[in-house]
Amino acid sequence: MKRLVRRFLLSLLIFSVYLLPLFSEKIVFSANSMTGQAGSSNTTTTLSGNAYVKTDSMEIQSDSLELSGDDYRFIKAEGHISGTNLETNMKFTCDSLSYDRVTKVAELRGNVDFQDVENNVRAQAQIIIYNQNDETAVMQIKVNLTQKDNVCTGSYAVYYKSEQLLEISGNAQVKQKDDVFRAQHISLNMDTQEISLGGNVKGSVSDSKPAKNKPVKEDENPDALENEETSREDKGEDNGEGKVESESVEKSESEA
Repeated sequence: MKRLVRRFLLSLLIFSVYLLPLFSEKIVFSANSMTGQAGSSNTTTTLSGNAYVKTDSMEIQSDSLELSGDDYRFIKAEGHISGTNLETNMKFTCDSLSYDRVTKVAELRGNVDFQDVENNVRAQAQIIIYNQNDETAVMQIKVNLTQKDNVCTGSYAVYYKSEQLLEISGNAQVKQKDDVFRAQHISLNMDTQEISLGGNVKGSVSDSKPAKNKPVKEDENPDALENEETSREDKGEDNGEGKVESESVEKSESEA
């Protein structure tokens, strides 16, 4: 009888498990197929085909998912991964993922695209380790982060979400529109746009300024001035640019 019940549980395509001992949270799973053991202690369950898992803080979709450890503490995903951290509103895509539900640390690997939706920050790297508790993201290999007019690149970076601070190193570069800054280490305050550079500092800053329009006095009407100049031209008056008065032209013609 117990074996029949176990097989029935394993055949479910969509099911939920309430984990009271450690987490007191609900986990919801779904997939095209499932293999493994059912239970709440030292189990491993594999979900294949349109795999989906949702906890109180994390939502993950992928080709396959593996749940393991006591009370399904560890979540691993492979292939076409997309997900959202529901508590911090961080969205991501990657090739592989591992997540520890106790430490709240997610390790994303392979073509990682990571977005802080709230602050309009987008980062790309080969490895990003995100700690939900202190809201930090450690990025490694081909780091590219964009925010407002900033394009930041380097080999290694740490993004502090709550402080809105970025520290980047390893051929670090920050472009702000036409301005470019390079150094061994760069810190960028994303709120104030203040930038600090250290070690072999280089850069180029654009000094271009917008053209200034001629000021107009408060009692002057630009439309009235334009109409006045047009009227003078129609009358043939000399405006200081070599125009000849119409009276002189008529006089010359009569004398001829």
